[in-house]
Amino acid sequence: MRRLLPTILAVAGAILVPATPASAHAGDATSVSDYRVAVTGLSSPLDGLTVRVVEGGARLELSNDSDRTVEILGYSGEPYLEVRPDGTYENVNSPATYLNQTLGGETPVPATAAPTAAPTWRRVSGDTTVRWHDQRARWTEPAPPPAVTTDPGSAHRVRDWAIPLRDQARTFEIQGTIDYEPPPAAWAWWLGSALLGLTVTLLARRWPRSAGPLAFLGGSITLGYALTTTLDGAGWAPVPILAGLLACAALRWQPPFYLTLSGFILAAFAGFGSADVFFAAVVPSAGPAWFPRVAVACAIGAGAGLALTGVLRLRAAVPEPVA
Repeated sequence: MRRLLPTILAVAGAILVPATPASAHAGDATSVSDYRVAVTGLSSPLDGLTVRVVEGGARLELSNDSDRTVEILGYSGEPYLEVRPDGTYENVNSPATYLNQTLGGETPVPATAAPTAAPTWRRVSGDTTVRWHDQRARWTEPAPPPAVTTDPGSAHRVRDWAIPLRDQARTFEIQGTIDYEPPPAAWAWWLGSALLGLTVTLLARRWPRSAGPLAFLGGSITLGYALTTTLDGAGWAPVPILAGLLACAALRWQPPFYLTLSGFILAAFAGFGSADVFFAAVVPSAGPAWFPRVAVACAIGAGAGLALTGVLRLRAAVPEPVA
């Protein structure tokens, strides 16, 4: 078992270098939101062309497996991105290239970039899948829509959106919607996390051998959450993966110090570090919306319970001072 920890670290390191699709705009992180972005379809389908929402609605992803060049048009109808059979290109003279650099579009637009300027194409990647931010498919205003201000406890359709595409001379659209969803009751998830931590501690004290299965359960749920974020397009999450692996290892390896350390890492980094899922309706995760919150609550509760169990066992192992 002494070789188990190095093995875990080696496995974690091997999976933390993902291959991701071409990204026209990088430099920011996905985040939770109360606005759900959905793609409803293409106005004129093209065989081999698919579009989906990724990273919790932060970006759109277009995959072009056809033998044709598909052009994504910018905010003034100018050429913006081209996904060709040999890769992805962006027009450095399109204002959208700079407006979409970050979620808020704060990047200055150079004077050479104008909707009427002749395109100058720069190859982004040899991949035929591209992800990009697009303000047309996001709620970017600092204030919520009037309907949300009036009734924040109910769901609302904010607007329909469309992004134009071009296939040679033919123009068609990606079509979608933005919906507001009220945030969950954060206090209930915090309470559940605390109760779970207390339960894990009591079970591990009453039945000492249960600490391993409880750690494995908490770690497995954390790994499942990391997988759902990957499927949503956010890439591998190295810290939650490592925390989950360390917790799973406690199924067979339970020195008190290891329980304390692995429990602390699970609670602090996979739990409290992801607690923003308690405060928003939309989370960058594939699958049911409740699973990220369950996973984070389990990481906090199981991790805190294991850490406390380890501390109590360490304390019990210290001999009483001789009078």
